[in-house]
Amino acid sequence: MKIIDKEKNSQENKREGRIKEMLESFVENDSIPATAAKFIIAILALGPILFVGAAAPGIISSLSDIRSSREYSKKQITHTFYNLKRRKYLKIIQDGNETMKAIITNEGKEKIKELCFKIMSIKKPKSWDGKWRILAFDIPTKPKIYNQARNALRQKVKELGFFKLQESLWVYPYECEDEILFIAEVYEVQGYVEILEVSRLLNEGKLKKVFKL
Repeated sequence: MKIIDKEKNSQENKREGRIKEMLESFVENDSIPATAAKFIIAILALGPILFVGAAAPGIISSLSDIRSSREYSKKQITHTFYNLKRRKYLKIIQDGNETMKAIITNEGKEKIKELCFKIMSIKKPKSWDGKWRILAFDIPTKPKIYNQARNALRQKVKELGFFKLQESLWVYPYECEDEILFIAEVYEVQGYVEILEVSRLLNEGKLKKVFKL
């Protein structure tokens, strides 16, 4: 039981680390399109925002350095902040006599999963390790949410550059287990997804050309 718990904690720590890495890249890279709402909620997911005084002015002041690479007006920040608060994606709590802090809620964390799903990419190593990653999934047709999960998973692996071998069977040359498991967890279908690692495929010559290996 303790071994299983340790493995689970290790997987959760890796996933959280990956999410943090994606969010930091998202915040720092102004070439990635982002609404003010996505930007603020990403900042909050990385840690609480401390401020003094009235909420909106304090938040704007705290975000001033970070948002310098993205052009959001004070009006946009104010409107977005209160909209996120109204929709319960963030909340404000007392943090001392004069200091307040804005933190992300559980509802906000769910939106972060969606954001990470959209901006996710797979880092390619400098050299290929000679192993193929085979993604297989067999997601039920019912309930309806499973159909949505299957379509989303299929579309995302296409975007990530996977090559379709057969129906619901895809191949990729680089390590991608964490990313695929994260996608599966977003839609709660991890029990229907399997990733295999093999050193040889029958028609790998064609695949090497596809992936330019």
